[in-house]
Amino acid sequence: MKSTMQSILSFETPILPLEKMKAILSKVRKDYALAKPFPHIVFDDFFNEEVVERVLEEFPDVNEIEWIGYHDKHQKKLANEHEENIGLFTRYVLYSLNSQVFLQFLEELSGIPALISDPTFRGAGLHNIPPGGKLGLHLDFNKHKKYNLDRRLNFLLYLNKNWQDEYNGHVELWDNDLTKCYQRVAPIFNRVVIFTTSDHSWHGHPDPLNCPKHMSRKSLALYFYTHGRPATDGEDIKHSTLWKFKPGEKIEGNLKIRTKKVFDRLSKKFK
Repeated sequence: MKSTMQSILSFETPILPLEKMKAILSKVRKDYALAKPFPHIVFDDFFNEEVVERVLEEFPDVNEIEWIGYHDKHQKKLANEHEENIGLFTRYVLYSLNSQVFLQFLEELSGIPALISDPTFRGAGLHNIPPGGKLGLHLDFNKHKKYNLDRRLNFLLYLNKNWQDEYNGHVELWDNDLTKCYQRVAPIFNRVVIFTTSDHSWHGHPDPLNCPKHMSRKSLALYFYTHGRPATDGEDIKHSTLWKFKPGEKIEGNLKIRTKKVFDRLSKKFK
């Protein structure tokens, strides 16, 4: 533990790209606000590559920690929001992204004042999608379970090297009627996606992953909140994640899903 902490403290590359953040704000505020179908921005090579390399090195394998598994008609994914399962350097990155310095950057970028970070990483942290996995089109839960704050902003950092278009996994941004996909963003290494969440921000990666068996779709996620939100964001009624199917989406049957879950449990038991 001591050597790991010393390694973190001796890491000379700044975690947050402060100069870049300062330089790009005036150029991208308008792009963020006017983006369709809802406010968002995509940054490539946002962090110094050394930072993201270290995060990727610490990213746990499927059998290395107790992942939270989700598998139903809308999703098949692994997630972890518990700090004890997150590497020390990655925690340092997450703390930096939850800092007042980064909150101010997000406020100026998005135009959302008084953003609040989440030290519990509720629903956020590490996300890991295995081959065949997906995350259907959805609206995010709109209230923090513990603090009852209003969810306003998502931050995603992708960690996937040598990602090919045919692997799928693109995050898709759809209009409120689900008639048009305006953005389809590949989850490539050191790419950041930031977007405003509301009752109109339908998004997901609904096409099952077609990547090789030794790969998965890895990302860091952070969510940001405010105390109250505009009426234009939707009714102030607490809801969990809301799902819809993409037009033409192939849907797994319940029997097939149950069979896969049993097979996965048995596979882990006898490894």
